[in-house]
Amino acid sequence: MKVAIIGAGISGLSTAFFLKKGGVEVTVYEKNSYPGGTIRSKFINGFLVESGPNSTSETNTVIDEVVTELGIKGELVYANDNAKHRFIVRGGRLNALPGGPVDFITTPLWSLRGKMRIFLEPFIGRGDHEESIAEFVERRLGKEILDYGINPFVAGVYAGNPSELSVRAAFPKLYALEEKYGGLIKGAIRGVRERRKRSEKARISAKLFSFRSGMGILPVTLANRLSGNIVYGAEVERVSSEGGSFVVSAVNHSTVSYNAVVLSVPAYSAAEMVRTWNSILAEELIRIKYPPVAVAVLGYSSSAVKADMNGFGFLVPEVENRKILGSIYSSSIFPGRAPENSLELTTFLGGSRQPEIAMLPDDEITRIAHRENAELMGISSEPIFSHVTRWERAIPQYNIGHLEIMKVIDRIEYENKGFYICNNYRNGISVADCLANGKKIAERILAG
Repeated sequence: MKVAIIGAGISGLSTAFFLKKGGVEVTVYEKNSYPGGTIRSKFINGFLVESGPNSTSETNTVIDEVVTELGIKGELVYANDNAKHRFIVRGGRLNALPGGPVDFITTPLWSLRGKMRIFLEPFIGRGDHEESIAEFVERRLGKEILDYGINPFVAGVYAGNPSELSVRAAFPKLYALEEKYGGLIKGAIRGVRERRKRSEKARISAKLFSFRSGMGILPVTLANRLSGNIVYGAEVERVSSEGGSFVVSAVNHSTVSYNAVVLSVPAYSAAEMVRTWNSILAEELIRIKYPPVAVAVLGYSSSAVKADMNGFGFLVPEVENRKILGSIYSSSIFPGRAPENSLELTTFLGGSRQPEIAMLPDDEITRIAHRENAELMGISSEPIFSHVTRWERAIPQYNIGHLEIMKVIDRIEYENKGFYICNNYRNGISVADCLANGKKIAERILAG
């Protein structure tokens, strides 16, 4: 069997890795000269710059399987215990996210009325239509929890708009608590037992990890294991079906037929590849939106920062009217992220909230990120290091209607044996999700 995989991001690499392990002849087409997609790590002047994800969580067993087989388990680094401390901005101040019932009662993040509203949650009925995460949370927990809890969380995960994201698509486990148990509180209590049976961990309790040299080592090592199977500089123009085979046409490369093909590229790229073969699929794929995001990595002298750096970082609610989505305390979470007597912050700007900011010049993005961090964290001097990465189309948005798009993909896969889609706009956006989904697609192909 010959299988083509389009895209050497983490989804495509994972699929190829498990297919090759199963004895399949696989060819990976990658338009760039390097693997990993958005996952790239490099040290500049002693500061680690992560262009994409800074970490992922051990939410499934595939992660351990992959890093063990690749021989990089010894490179794993787990987040500092203090990383469980996270902060939310309210009134221009950093407030610790409650870690338990006592903290919830005393936190200034929510008013007494906002806290009392939660006690009504077990008595709220189920929704009767596909809701946005904003509708869902406001209905079950109240607007104040939405504004100073879920809104910043959504910005941190998706860089998205809670009023547009589908709760069923973007947060299926949250939605399932209501659907299966009738409420969030009841479901959270009873769900713990079921996760243990499935050997899964709740994302909130799963261990956060990266690697000593950054997340980039994962795709690079996967690509090295696939040496000889990846064709770099191969920009695929068209994928079509002819006589039971799939034909891949790439710029300046020969047209080749395969028994199966896996599209592991962003939805907007996949849409153009299949447009002449399946216009219905193309039209569905282009409905998936990708807001722009800028990532500003800033380095400071340790003595310049007044705020307590013992934590993961902070998120900014939209109602605070600031120009950043939040910042990660990179050098506090993992070791070796900054030179001695220095610290590193990774700040995110733009997203669905303020897309125009992500498109500003690098020096303006740096200036905004520094000013916002300085005001919130009491930073007394200019950064000693800065680096900006801009993604014009960053994270796929699982908006209202996303599940209908997924149904179309399911149907087209069913009707076209040998055609598959595996990317972070399907079944989860995290690195852990992409690894697991790659294995699932490989297993489907191997099963015939």
